[in-house]
Amino acid sequence: MTAKVLIHDPTLRDGHHAVRHRLEVDQLRDYAAACDKAGIPVVEVGHGNGLGASSLQVGRAALSDERMLATVREALSHSRMGVFMLPGWGTTADLRTALAHGADVVRIGTHCTEANLAERHLGFLRETGAEAHGVLLMSHMATPQQLAEQCALLVEYGAQAVGILDSAGHFLPPDVTARITAIAAAVEVPVIFHGHNNLGMAVANSLAAAQAGAGIIDGCARGFGAGAGNTQLEVLVPVLERMGFSTGINLYGLLDAADIAERTLMPAPPVTNSLSIVSGLAGVFSGFKNPVLDLAGRAGVDPRDVFFELGRRQAIAGQEDLIVDVVAELSARGEVRI
Repeated sequence: MTAKVLIHDPTLRDGHHAVRHRLEVDQLRDYAAACDKAGIPVVEVGHGNGLGASSLQVGRAALSDERMLATVREALSHSRMGVFMLPGWGTTADLRTALAHGADVVRIGTHCTEANLAERHLGFLRETGAEAHGVLLMSHMATPQQLAEQCALLVEYGAQAVGILDSAGHFLPPDVTARITAIAAAVEVPVIFHGHNNLGMAVANSLAAAQAGAGIIDGCARGFGAGAGNTQLEVLVPVLERMGFSTGINLYGLLDAADIAERTLMPAPPVTNSLSIVSGLAGVFSGFKNPVLDLAGRAGVDPRDVFFELGRRQAIAGQEDLIVDVVAELSARGEVRI
């Protein structure tokens, strides 16, 4: 029998990182409508860091959460609408708002060893009857067994699907295989994989995840996302189909949606450039790219040094203030570019 893989498209959420969270109504509506026509099962929308995250620290969005949700909900007739929330940025009130605006799938994300932070929010979602997923960020910082144990906790709290984000684009296929295999053996719900392309491995890693038992795979049009971007959706889907997995997505519709995304959402598709490679090697959150470039540029510090130092300190998403400290210390030591 052909194995089924559910495709989850966070283009309108993760892609916000690449344009400093400035997508407008027409952009959201047109891409969401194209996804709906193509039969993409889940279209995720929101600030790059999720519900409630629009702020000076990580960037103010051009639109409120409510406006983004209402716009995408109106554009979807068949596809489900997904949202993402990080405890600490978002609150139960933000979840209520998302559900009131028709969110069908809600993901709660935590650091890879801190699943307990999702307990209250997953419990709330369970009480409302919403479809709730739990995902672990920066998953290269934990062993396969640790991730399996954390995912089992997420299921205990009420998650109906669980999985990992390769937030730094650090994995190679064997790394993904080991982790997805361990998680799939520990839980009886669908397993999720979300890749980033810092080392050019996102499609290969996603295929490895599917082969190891992941039932939900993320991908973004033209890879539109933080840093070097995400798994390129219009490549991922036909590769999965060639390997015997069924996605139910119309190929021409998918390609049309990707063309719309390139034309209307981004100045240019993301590329795996020198800084992205360093970010992947260092194991640093891809969303740090813009603040690292800004702060290092003003101080005359080599951004590659900043990424490697952030990696040494095991910086995680939400610790953007640490970039300021690292840049200041490198500058004080005289490690500036001429």
